[in-house]
Amino acid sequence: MEIRNLGSSGLKISAIAYGNWLTHGSQVEEDAALACVRQALDEGITTFDTADVYANTKAETVLGKALKGERRESLEIFTKVYWPTGPGKHNDHGLSRKHIMESINASLTRLGTDHVDLYQAHRYDYETPLEETMEAFADVVRSGKAHYIGVSEWRAEEIRAAHQLARELRIPLVSSQPQYNMLWRVIEAEVVPTCEELGIGQIVWSPIAQGVLTGKYKPGAELPAGTRATDESGGAGMIKGWLRDDVLTRVQNLQPLADEAGLSLAQLAVAWVLQNPNVSAAIIGASRPEQVTENVKAAGVKLEDELLKQVDEVLGDAVERDPAKTQSPARREFNR
Repeated sequence: MEIRNLGSSGLKISAIAYGNWLTHGSQVEEDAALACVRQALDEGITTFDTADVYANTKAETVLGKALKGERRESLEIFTKVYWPTGPGKHNDHGLSRKHIMESINASLTRLGTDHVDLYQAHRYDYETPLEETMEAFADVVRSGKAHYIGVSEWRAEEIRAAHQLARELRIPLVSSQPQYNMLWRVIEAEVVPTCEELGIGQIVWSPIAQGVLTGKYKPGAELPAGTRATDESGGAGMIKGWLRDDVLTRVQNLQPLADEAGLSLAQLAVAWVLQNPNVSAAIIGASRPEQVTENVKAAGVKLEDELLKQVDEVLGDAVERDPAKTQSPARREFNR
């Protein structure tokens, strides 16, 4: 397993991180989830990413159980705060001091640890002053409940403002967690240059575009049974935008490039995001242990510049690049 620094910080993480967004506690039975985490550990993955909102807190509990008994100092455990949890009442979400302080304590209990290595703001909160949010994160770090802080799906200007406050508060803001893959490149124009300047690394999610970049979805064909695209409770809504014949045809046309590189389409997709020097890790998920084994083979792969150019030519205008697509919701959009 390739090990990289998270941004310009001293924290080292595995280039392939294991995440349990749509699997643990919902899509995958607990025994299968535990087997996937065990396989991740066996493959050399040391970095595990979750969030309190995943399966409405159940994913953290499953991950805590899966990692129980492992040497804590040998792991990097990440979680997040922002989205509604519990009954979803008016203070059960956002980045207020109240929600952050209550959420970190609950997350640590579920994970079975006294600290996380990285605590992340899962979205930007437009209804809470950024100063309040950052001061709360500073107290979380100073109390020893988190070593570093990060953000997820924040715009470049939001990251810059938070970084300035973090410097003033003398706490380490080290990461950004955006969606990033061959088809979704909205961070390249603004977020990546800003983060490179500030020493912030990307921990990217959905490197295989919810499975679209594995090539298993064929143009003009029925959706394979049991896949994410057919699971309305497991992410089908997010994948629908890519299930167009024009996109799927272009993905199929990547197969010769993957063959030439000696990789599967999934491995090519994961290796592709890891070529970006601002990417510290790619988060993979799995419903079966063999998926972990396949995807970790992308770690350490060097793709030639000519191959990267050919990928761009094949995908063409199917690639989304608009930086405005990085956005956080107003909390009133999901108030219950």
